[in-house]
Amino acid sequence: MPLFTALLAGVIFGVGLVVSGMIFPAKVLGFLDLAGHWDPSLGLVMVGAIAAGSIAFAIARKRPRSALGFEIKLPTNRQIDARLVVGSLLFGVGWGIAGLCPGPALVDLGTGQLKPAVFFVALLLGMGLFEWLNRRLRA
Repeated sequence: MPLFTALLAGVIFGVGLVVSGMIFPAKVLGFLDLAGHWDPSLGLVMVGAIAAGSIAFAIARKRPRSALGFEIKLPTNRQIDARLVVGSLLFGVGWGIAGLCPGPALVDLGTGQLKPAVFFVALLLGMGLFEWLNRRLRA
């Protein structure tokens, strides 16, 4: 049952990305282009996602287990530190350059186009580089 539920959630998320247009880099870049031909439509998608997420987190905070019986593990760290700020900046710069973020890029892999494949390889290499550097700095 957990695998089916995860698959169903992933499919619903993927369909939402397609319907909202977030899988189209030109649409995303149009949203980020405040000085040019700005397309505010993805802002509405984000507001909807934040509203739905806020409701879900409010409910989750009051429950020890999910509706399927799994333990709910919410983040407890509320500290804004350099790692969070730098990571957010890197994510934003990458999003602005490519017009893709990890979720839409994963959905876009199914189109067979080169850009999402290159993005995804770069994403994996970046995560690997982070893990390698993180281990070296902590040792």
